[in-house]
Formats: sequence, structure tokens, C-alpha cells
Amino acid sequence: MLVRVTVIPRAKKAEISTIGTSHLKVKLISPAVKNRANRELISVLAEHYGVRKSRLRIKSGLHAREKLVEISGIDS
Repeated sequence: MLVRVTVIPRAKKAEISTIGTSHLKVKLISPAVKNRANRELISVLAEHYGVRKSRLRIKSGLHAREKLVEISGIDS
């Protein structure tokens, strides 16, 4: 399953909101420094979808706010 994600780093609270069927807006507490925001994104999405962190992979947008995340082990 592929999910488009818009990331907002340095938010006061981590939260997920839905923009479309496969597009999420994720606010993260961590700054976009030394891969901290990406690690927090993986943790937040794993908890949201109920899968292990190892099942998630950032397919594109590693250094951008717009990301494409691949989640294996669940159907779309």
C-alpha cells in the first residue's frame, strides 16, 4: 500500500489528519534534522496502521515534506 504524506515538523503535538483516501497530513514534534522527523514519521504511521516499523519504508521524499510511504503487510 502506498500513502502520500505531507509532513509538518516541529509541531506542538504529533497528530495525523486525512486529506484524501491515500493522502495524510502528519504533524511531528521532531525537527527535520539528522533524520529525526523521518524516524518519528515511521513510528507514528506504524502505530496508526497497527504494523511494525519494519513494514514501513519512505519510497520517495526522504529530504522533502511531501513523501511517498510504502506499507507492506496490509491491503489498501
